[in-house]
Amino acid sequence: MEFARVPLPQPILYATSARIGGAGLDAVSLESLRAHDAAGLDWRALAFANRSELPAARIASLRWHPVRLLSGLGSEFYYAAKKHALDRAAANRISRGKWGLFHGWSGESVRTLRIARERGIPSVIEIPTWHRHKGRDKPPRLTKSEREAAALRGWKGWKQRLLITRQQMIEEYALAGTILVLSEKAEETFLAAGIAKEKLFRHQRGVDVTQFAPAPAPPGKFRAVFVGALIERKGVHHLLRVWRKLALRDAELVLVGTVHPEIEPVLRECAGADVIVRGFVQNVAEEYRAAAVHVFPSECEGSAKCTYEAAACGLPQITTREAGDVVQHGRNGLIIPPNDPDALAAAIARLHGDREFCARLGAAGRQRVLDEFTWEHFRKRLLSAYEYAAARQ
Repeated sequence: MEFARVPLPQPILYATSARIGGAGLDAVSLESLRAHDAAGLDWRALAFANRSELPAARIASLRWHPVRLLSGLGSEFYYAAKKHALDRAAANRISRGKWGLFHGWSGESVRTLRIARERGIPSVIEIPTWHRHKGRDKPPRLTKSEREAAALRGWKGWKQRLLITRQQMIEEYALAGTILVLSEKAEETFLAAGIAKEKLFRHQRGVDVTQFAPAPAPPGKFRAVFVGALIERKGVHHLLRVWRKLALRDAELVLVGTVHPEIEPVLRECAGADVIVRGFVQNVAEEYRAAAVHVFPSECEGSAKCTYEAAACGLPQITTREAGDVVQHGRNGLIIPPNDPDALAAAIARLHGDREFCARLGAAGRQRVLDEFTWEHFRKRLLSAYEYAAARQ
């Protein structure tokens, strides 16, 4: 993205309801702050814990915040309460002192963004998935179900008001100076909702290419691995039924991730010696290295972490545009439409029948990660996003 270069804004306030250090969004937060630190920026952060090597004096932990007392409400309500607590703390910080930029996350920044807008502070919000409307046309006014939820009273009404509303997220999109989107498909959902293209900045994730590296040699049998929550949104039900129908010789399907109740009937329907359910595993890199191909037919993602990891491990992939931009059709994998069992079956059969093609795709996937998707690339993109946000102010 071309734009007029300006000095990086300082000081920066970064706020996240995740932790600093760990897996998933915790790792993203850590690498974001490492970008600040490596660039010598003046920064402060708010988070729910610091499990990193970064200076504790720069990170205000909300680990002992009173909102922790609400953990018994259930994850949906508790996580929403945490987001509100973070937003109040960040809003309090941004209202005091002189800040050069605020970086927050969608669903937990509306109060802070209001103050940043009032004070003329450049702001960036990160979107982990798609626009709240997912490319569909929805009215800004409350829907019938939203009106009914808002009308609840007593204990149910109090819990309902903890949840992050659609209207809050839409307001955040409007207030933010720059929106970080993870993929071309994610960007399309914002454009479809009328968000100006110049407000969007493409910011893909990264991966540790030392931890996630290819195996010395491919496995003897054709082993397909799926990594992610075992839910229908990620296409696991289609994958299981297609696998059972194909009945491939000398092949097995390995499912790595937490099993959710909605997928249990399909698991029973498609059970067999060639379907292995690992569940949650600590060392997922070893599961990739034991596989011949990664299959991830999801219908909705921001930019799926597993596609970066599988590519770094040198695996060819079968996935969808909806899973992000890591895989390019015919170059390092095969792109299929979501919810299309026939296309999924054809892709699996093609890779099963051509191991040389698999090897070429896998090698290209590893090289693409080395060229574009290391954490160092991620950190450089983030600093460019800050320059872009400052230039647009």
